[in-house]
Amino acid sequence: MTTKNSIPRLAVFSQTTEVNKQDHLAIGGCDTLALAKEFGTPLYVFDETDMRNRCREFKTEFGKRYANTTVSYSPKAFLVKAMVKLIEEEGLDLDVVSGGELAFARAAGFPTSRIHFAGNNKSADELELAVKEGIGHIVVDNLPELHMLIKIAGKKKVNILLRLNPGIDPHTHPHNKTGITDSKFGLPKADRDEAVKTALAAKNLNVEGLHFHIGSGIFEFEPYLSSLDMVLEYAADIKQKYSFQTKLLSVGGGFGAQYVIDEIPPPIASFAEEIIKRFTSRCRELKLETPKLMIEPGRKIVAQAGVALYTVGVIKNIPGIRTYVSVDGGMGDNIRQPMYGAVQEALIADRPIAKDTATVTITGKYCESGDVLIKEIKLPELKAGDILAVAGSGAYCVPMSSNYNAAFRPAIVFVKDGKARLVRRRETLEDLTRRDPD
Repeated sequence: MTTKNSIPRLAVFSQTTEVNKQDHLAIGGCDTLALAKEFGTPLYVFDETDMRNRCREFKTEFGKRYANTTVSYSPKAFLVKAMVKLIEEEGLDLDVVSGGELAFARAAGFPTSRIHFAGNNKSADELELAVKEGIGHIVVDNLPELHMLIKIAGKKKVNILLRLNPGIDPHTHPHNKTGITDSKFGLPKADRDEAVKTALAAKNLNVEGLHFHIGSGIFEFEPYLSSLDMVLEYAADIKQKYSFQTKLLSVGGGFGAQYVIDEIPPPIASFAEEIIKRFTSRCRELKLETPKLMIEPGRKIVAQAGVALYTVGVIKNIPGIRTYVSVDGGMGDNIRQPMYGAVQEALIADRPIAKDTATVTITGKYCESGDVLIKEIKLPELKAGDILAVAGSGAYCVPMSSNYNAAFRPAIVFVKDGKARLVRRRETLEDLTRRDPD
C-alpha cells in the first residue's frame, strides 16, 4: 500500500491526496489525469475537505482556549465565489483589503456584518462603499484615512479598529513583513495618540478596538507574543489616558504553511496555545478586561489545499549545466518563485511512486528568463505530455495571476468525494479583448 511515508512529498500536498489503484495521483477521490483531460491544463485543483478541515481546526483550537474568538479568512490568499460561500458555511468572517474584494464578497452573498476592511491606501470610493454596505469594521490604517472616513461617514455610525504598527520583525521574507517599523502599514508610534483622540472624538465613529498584522509565512511564536505585549501595553495606556476599553483586538494572521518536506511549521494548536496564553496573562497583568479576539488566517487555510496541474512540453538538456522542463503555465499563473524565491514540490501525476532519477528545472512558457516555477527538483524521467502536479499552489498563485503574453488564466475546480466542480472557467480570447474599444 502506498502511504505518505513511502512518498515523502505527499506530506506537502492536500490532505486527501493519495495514489489510487491505477497508481495515479488522486485528490478528493478524483484522478488528476482525468481532471487534466476533462478541464485542460494549467488547472488549479482545490481539495474542499482540506479547506473545511483547516477552517474548523482554527475555530476549534482557538475557540476552546478562548471562546470569544472570531476567525476571519483573508481572501487575498485565494478568492472565488465558491470559496466565499465555503467560508460562510464554515462560520468564518472575511478580512478584505480592497473595494473589489468587498464587492466580490457581496456578490457572493456574504453577510456585511462579518466583513472587515483593512488596507493602507483605501480610496474615497472604497470607503464610501464600505460605509454604504454597513460592514463589520473598517480597519483604519493611518491619519489621512481617518480624517477622510470621518467626512465620508456623515451621519452614519461606523465601526472601526485602529491598526497599529508594532515595529516587530516576524523573521520571514522581506516582501512579507508588514509590522516592522519601516513599513507602509499601520499607525507608527508618533501617530497613535492623535489617531485615538481623533477617532474617539468623532461622533460618527465607534472605536471598537485595535488591530495589528505583522506579516505572512511565519513559523515562530515570538513575533506574535512581542506584538501582543506592545499592543496590550498601549491598550492599557489609552485606558488610563482616555478611559477607553478595547473591546476587540485583532492579531492578524500570517501562520506559516508547509511547502517543502523538511520545513514544517508549528501546528495551529501550538499557535493558539501560545497566543491565547500570552493574551490572557498580559490582560490580567495590565488590569484589562479581556476583549474579543480576532485572528485572520489566509495562506494557512488554502496553501496546501491547492495543487496546480501542468502539461510538460519542451525538455531542453544542456550537458553539464542544466535540464529545463517547460510546462504550459508558469509565472502568469504562479509568480511566487520570481517574486519571493518560493520553493515548491511536485510529482508526476501518472507515476508518483517512480524513482527520482535526475535534477531538473521546471520553467514556464512565458518570454522571461525569470519564468521559473521550481529552480531545482529531483524527479523521475519526464517526457512531453506528462502531467506535473505542483503542491502548495493554493495561496496567492491565483490572485496574483496575470495575462502576460496574452495568456488565458487557468480554470479552477473544487474536488470532494470523487466529484469535481468547476468554480472558475478558463479565460477566453473574448475575455482578453472585451475591454478594448473597436
